[in-house]
Amino acid sequence: MKLTPGKLQGMKNVSNERGVIAAAAMDQRGSLKKALGANATDKGLEEFKSLVTEVLTPHASAILLDPEWGLPASKRRAKNAGLLLAYEKTGYDKTGPGRLPDLLDHWSARRLKEAGGDCVKILLYYTPADPKEINDQKHAWVERIGDECRANDIPFFLELVGYEEGADEKGLEFSKKKPDIVVRSMEEFTKDRYGVDVLKVEVPVNMKFVEGAKVFAGQKAYTRKEAMEHFRHAAGATSKPFIYLSAGVSNAEFTESLELAAEAGVKFNGVLCGRATWKDGIPIYATQGAAAFRKWLETEGVKNIENVNARLKAATSWFSIYGVKEPAMVGA
Repeated sequence: MKLTPGKLQGMKNVSNERGVIAAAAMDQRGSLKKALGANATDKGLEEFKSLVTEVLTPHASAILLDPEWGLPASKRRAKNAGLLLAYEKTGYDKTGPGRLPDLLDHWSARRLKEAGGDCVKILLYYTPADPKEINDQKHAWVERIGDECRANDIPFFLELVGYEEGADEKGLEFSKKKPDIVVRSMEEFTKDRYGVDVLKVEVPVNMKFVEGAKVFAGQKAYTRKEAMEHFRHAAGATSKPFIYLSAGVSNAEFTESLELAAEAGVKFNGVLCGRATWKDGIPIYATQGAAAFRKWLETEGVKNIENVNARLKAATSWFSIYGVKEPAMVGA
């Protein structure tokens, strides 16, 4: 597989010199508004995103932001950090089944690129268990975005989040179904028809139910050996580069999942990690203000992102997947 010049440059802009994507995520909107409460004004959201960006991007290869409240923050990122911009509306359609997505009304791949985006990201709630009619809508939706990104020669990152209507998605029963949902979703969207350049995927297990894990909650869904096999199976489901998302778990849980991926010998290509680095600072911002939050980010936030970066030593470059010579073309 080869990348066109614009896609190649965009990919390099969001990666480190090793060809690993060590990106921070700050495109949360609905969940962040809820968490910030009275501070969730336009000014508060912009300030929160700007502080996270300013303090954490010197330790990241890129930052993912939204164009609704994140553009002022994008101007405050470190020189070394690329920019991914979210294209989807926050949340999903709650008027019917299937968690159907929608795009931002006033944005397009062209406009995201013009706003300085190196890559376009969309989030899709997806389960292979949904009726064909629902998944067919989602497949067509992703195809359209893939074509739009091809036309504008900008990389397309697809974030997949599994679910089951009516289930406790953090519970034991769903965690047993999660590996299959992750694997089959990766198998589907690795197809060339979608035009996806990087899959942003969930860890295929819930670490709280991995027997012997440091974060083990007492009930077992898988042994450590089975969990590693799930990591390998998911990795084998795609021919595209893939990176892990932190899915709102704690820093300790996310870093342990990266350690398990490494132990399983999985060739993942990086992370796009949001809440596992900054979510514990939300109450600081809410009760003590911007200066206290900045101080928290400079200590605990940086420590959190460095914890993740330390586990990225096990990540592998996407260069070979797209036929990029190492290291001759880096920075070319």
